[in-house]
Amino acid sequence: MGALDGVRVVDLSTLIQGPQAAAMLHDLGAEVIKVELPEVGDLARWITVSDDDPRAPVFEANNRGKRSITLDLRQPGGKRALEKLIETTDVLISNFVPGTLESWGLSYEELSTINPRLVYATGSTYGPEGPLAQREGADTVGQAWGGLISTTGTVDGDPTPIGALIADHSGCQNMVTGILASLLHREKSGEGQRVDVSLFGGMVWAQASELTYTMLHGESLGPSNRGHPLIRGLLRMVPTSDGWIQLVGVPPHLWDGFCRVIDREDLIEQERFRSLFMKVEDLDELRRLVDEIFPTRTTAEWCERLAAEHQRFAPVRNHTEVVADDDAVLNGYLREVDHPEWGTMRTIGSPIRMSATPTAPAVVAPDLGQHTEEVLLEVGFTWEDIAQLQADGAY
Repeated sequence: MGALDGVRVVDLSTLIQGPQAAAMLHDLGAEVIKVELPEVGDLARWITVSDDDPRAPVFEANNRGKRSITLDLRQPGGKRALEKLIETTDVLISNFVPGTLESWGLSYEELSTINPRLVYATGSTYGPEGPLAQREGADTVGQAWGGLISTTGTVDGDPTPIGALIADHSGCQNMVTGILASLLHREKSGEGQRVDVSLFGGMVWAQASELTYTMLHGESLGPSNRGHPLIRGLLRMVPTSDGWIQLVGVPPHLWDGFCRVIDREDLIEQERFRSLFMKVEDLDELRRLVDEIFPTRTTAEWCERLAAEHQRFAPVRNHTEVVADDDAVLNGYLREVDHPEWGTMRTIGSPIRMSATPTAPAVVAPDLGQHTEEVLLEVGFTWEDIAQLQADGAY
């Protein structure tokens, strides 16, 4: 039994922000019904591995274990079917442009009259208020508008978007937090509520420390420059002869060992370097030093030497190396499964481990509309009703 066993989630959303939130709720034990537009479905279904490989990684990652039904919510029959489903729904998730559901007669106010216990969670790009609220956007818009892209790269290079859908993910995590808090509130009060999150808001929260610096100091921190501008220690990504290693600062008790790693025991007595908060000119000198020394050995050689002295570091790995990591499987972050179509493979697990109510990630994402009749029958429609809905263009 998962922690959210008995909770029904209806997921109207598409692509990442909403679907990933619903996927997390599923892993925690909730039942998730995904509502998709007939014949089109979630746009993530169209982001394929390649022109020759129709498998859709974005859809698979964010929709495994859900049941898919097709409803055209713009049609009276589709609206009627959703309203019937809402009677027994705990959480509704959407990420349409603000005002879209309202224009279809599916606002929080209207649906909460059907089910006062409903938690109505919406995700947007810029937030529900203000002149930009109804502007469309996507992950990289959140990264750009939220200032994250300006922190990438080096002072003499170009900024670049993060190579992961991090604004969507931040919005997803905030949505999950709001939903779980709302479910707890409902247990105490008996009433649901509306939850609003956005890509922009997620980026602001993710950069709370850096933006607070700017508000206190009056200037932007600028690019990370292979480290972090707030950390005046050896937090530095350094080149090796065949790759890169991320050093995560050298605290005072590890300084002697670090000097042995780089064969510079003459630096042990240099107390100005024995700090995570050194002067800027001393830090610049130390950075130049490690940038000269680390290219003299391979990544593997440096990892062996750093580990022997219990240093804080990690090699910079690519995705191929990550998905081959057996420790990721051991911890449940990746799972080895037998997919009914694709055979034995690794897939994404759960980042959360719970002792009493273990998470249970599914393996297979649904086909478009696979469970439409099944779900409609469960909520009280007859076969005659379903035939009429189909005749009306509802699904």
